[in-house]
Amino acid sequence: MSKYDYELITIGAGSGGVRASRLAGAYGAKVAIVEEIREGGTCVLRGCVPKKLMVYGSHVREELSDAKGYGWTVDSLKHNWRQMIEAKNVELDRLHGIYVNLLENANVERFHGRGMLVDKHTVAVSGQTITADRILIAVGGWPSTPTIPGIEYAISSNEAMELPDMPERIVIVGSGYIAVEFAGIFNSFGSKVDLAFRADKVLRGFDSDIRNTLTNEMMKKGINILSETLPVRIEKMANDFKVHLTNHETIDADQVLYATGRAPNTSGLGLAEVGVQLDENGAITVDEWNKSNVDSIYAIGDVTNRINLTPVAISEGRAFSETLYNNNPIKTDYIDVPSAVFSQPPIGSVGLSEHEAKESYKDIDVYLSSFRPMKYTMTSNTERGLQKLIVDRETQRVVGAHMIGVDAPEVIQGIGIAVKMKATKADFDATIGIHPTAAEEFVTMREKRLD
Repeated sequence: MSKYDYELITIGAGSGGVRASRLAGAYGAKVAIVEEIREGGTCVLRGCVPKKLMVYGSHVREELSDAKGYGWTVDSLKHNWRQMIEAKNVELDRLHGIYVNLLENANVERFHGRGMLVDKHTVAVSGQTITADRILIAVGGWPSTPTIPGIEYAISSNEAMELPDMPERIVIVGSGYIAVEFAGIFNSFGSKVDLAFRADKVLRGFDSDIRNTLTNEMMKKGINILSETLPVRIEKMANDFKVHLTNHETIDADQVLYATGRAPNTSGLGLAEVGVQLDENGAITVDEWNKSNVDSIYAIGDVTNRINLTPVAISEGRAFSETLYNNNPIKTDYIDVPSAVFSQPPIGSVGLSEHEAKESYKDIDVYLSSFRPMKYTMTSNTERGLQKLIVDRETQRVVGAHMIGVDAPEVIQGIGIAVKMKATKADFDATIGIHPTAAEEFVTMREKRLD
């Protein structure tokens, strides 16, 4: 008889924690999972899923405008924000139910409350303690905000998707993917959007041509870009807020949304008290097998601050359970992980940016195509797209592929397979395109950019 209540306790029932727990349970382990809010985690309940639903909803306005170019008569356009939020919440309830069923079908016992480590084998939750041979931390991240006067009046992305009414004027602070996505969402629903951030361009870390194109398109759509500018104070007025900026200007707003990054949600877990090593950002330091410096404690997902993407957390969860509970040692591969930004227009990216490629290879070739999508040629929509291939000149391997424009994330998912398989430019050139599509540009670009 085991001296512990369980073989595994997972703290955090997001995508990674659920995947690890249900696989371990399916392989015969006795598993418990602890969740503070409800099963599903950030992506399903407070992040990528509801945000993508809002992106879909916001696109309708532009689609209806474009419809006129195709002969449609569109009258009495009106949007009911509260109806959308209610419909979104119904869908999230459905997804939450799926996650609960997945756990129950794998015989995983559920505990609700914030789990806290008592020692390296014991977790306290809701007034009781439970023990396990191993503990997996999968609590994800949480929005972080600076300390400025009036910051208590600001909201995060969590609250942005629960607003009872659409703000007529909103100031969004940040330049990462969450900030630009919400800027597009609120702008398309009709809000006046001011986007303020510290950097000179949006989306630090992405390819420069993609960053420049997105900035231009956001400005064309009416978003006010305030680069190298940050709020220094948020002042509460009678019916709204006055945002004081570093450039000594002020902006009147109905809401102030901070999207300035997320921090590992490790506070109050008792990690330091039991000797778990954390980095300077509060992330749990783990090895290639997801193990911390404490031999019984593991961690996956955003709480480790490696690549903060839901599919990566799911991959780490699978690797953890396959290795420890199915005698099948596997590691997550972090090379050439595709990513997407559901901005307006959207972005898909895999591999190295041009800047990164220049640092990694002696010489590179760049292939670039910029055009107005065929979808818009009969409309007044002036949005342009851009596609880019980066090639190692010596081996002719495609080391980076980037796209901004209609269906970019869908296109890059397929291109990501080719980049992962180390396809060469000749492999791309030998592939016959699907016409007429934007995707065919990736296999028809023949002229190198002249630097």
